[in-house]
Amino acid sequence: MESIANMRLGAWYLGNERCEFFVWAPFSKEVKLNMVFPQKRIIHMEPWEDGYWYLLADDIYPGTQYLYKLDKLVDRPDLASHFQPEGVHGPSEVVDHRSFIWTDNNWQGLPLNEMIIYELHVGTFSPEGTFDGIIQRLNYFKELGINAIEIMPVAQFPGERNWGYDGT
Repeated sequence: MESIANMRLGAWYLGNERCEFFVWAPFSKEVKLNMVFPQKRIIHMEPWEDGYWYLLADDIYPGTQYLYKLDKLVDRPDLASHFQPEGVHGPSEVVDHRSFIWTDNNWQGLPLNEMIIYELHVGTFSPEGTFDGIIQRLNYFKELGINAIEIMPVAQFPGERNWGYDGT
């Protein structure tokens, strides 16, 4: 297993039906991966240093939905999830990041001094409250002269600086 400095939180599909899961649950005595779709299965995770838990699992495919079962008491979604198809309280879903073929490798971006930035809250910008709702209105930004969009946080987090709202 790699050192903790090289680990990536969340689920990382490695190909060949294998996936790594890495979660921080420092107060848990036991953490299990609770697969809920396409088949139900529970797999014990191994404790790692500094409160982290690790699992390298076989027979996992992109689209597999899962929760973390903490101390046999509660199921929680993956806070480092890359996809929450049923919302922030539902199961997380394994994504194959290598399946997307990038076509914009030569794009260099804009010089900072030329950016006109629009700070956007996904949930309140459109009636749909979704990224698709934003995409449908991209011409609006162009007409305003906006050439960069800054997405405000889309997940809730604790603390004094959560910008006054929760993602839920």
